[in-house]
Amino acid sequence: MYYPAYRPRRLRKNASFRRMIRETKLSVDDLVYPLFVTSGRNVKKPINSMPGNFQMSVDHLVKEVQKTKDLGIPAVLLFGIPEKKDEVGSGAFADDGIIQQATRKIKEKVSDIIVICDLCLCEYTSHGHCGTIKDNDVDNDATLEILVETALSQAKAGADMVAPSGMMDGGVGAIREALDEEGYDALPIMAYSAKYASCFYGPFREAAEGAPQFGDRKSYQMDPANSDEAIREITLDVEEGADIIMVKPALPYLDIIYRAKEEFDLPIAAYNVSGEFAMIKAAANLGWLDEEKAMMEALLSIKRSGADIIITYFARDAAKLIV
Repeated sequence: MYYPAYRPRRLRKNASFRRMIRETKLSVDDLVYPLFVTSGRNVKKPINSMPGNFQMSVDHLVKEVQKTKDLGIPAVLLFGIPEKKDEVGSGAFADDGIIQQATRKIKEKVSDIIVICDLCLCEYTSHGHCGTIKDNDVDNDATLEILVETALSQAKAGADMVAPSGMMDGGVGAIREALDEEGYDALPIMAYSAKYASCFYGPFREAAEGAPQFGDRKSYQMDPANSDEAIREITLDVEEGADIIMVKPALPYLDIIYRAKEEFDLPIAAYNVSGEFAMIKAAANLGWLDEEKAMMEALLSIKRSGADIIITYFARDAAKLIV
């Protein structure tokens, strides 16, 4: 098909034509809203680098979850900020841990919304790393034991899904085996399968108070230069029993999302992370971008690349615009 016989502009000439042939559509069903829960009562502390987001006590969190559900968003992803931290991150698996408290209260007060619990230790450890430290490095296999204990505590609290995010080798398999043995064989795992060592996590580390106190996470998170390695990582998680696989961050890694969608027959989640959110917010605040248009274009690009699920701090704003 060549000009002049074929004129692509024929089908772009008005909004109705463009809507009729639109290839990719964003739905509220695609969205997951991340929330940060902390101890205390009547706490709603703004996160400076993430305008419109807060560290919230459970009482406020429940209200925000209800608002999220009322917008039609099917799921929330919970991150906990404990009252105390220690070397092993014991707050992550405590029966009265902040995530466990929040999960129970949400399940009691809000019906028909999926509660996904992030399953990592960086928010709970005094050193800010995602596992047990030995010889100044994260001990992978010792960390698995704590991740298993945390997964079971979240399951007992009523989590609808657990989401291991620490990139520990064998983590998904260890969690799947433990959940099955304890009767939680119906509980799905959303694995942070290709999680890159990215600078775009900066605002999140303020929000979750989980920045490393020494070194960095490059020994367990992926090198941003690598694509084939992502496929190997995802393959491992699929073989170990992941139900949903995730690429994180989203916008700098659309090629990875696309490859994952092409190569794996599982739902693909993409995390539109804090830095991606903050960039649009900051540019809009300076008058350099139209916030709504930039937000929707970014989310649409993630969907177009192959994501079935988009975890985003824009979820509620986007839900109000999606028709």
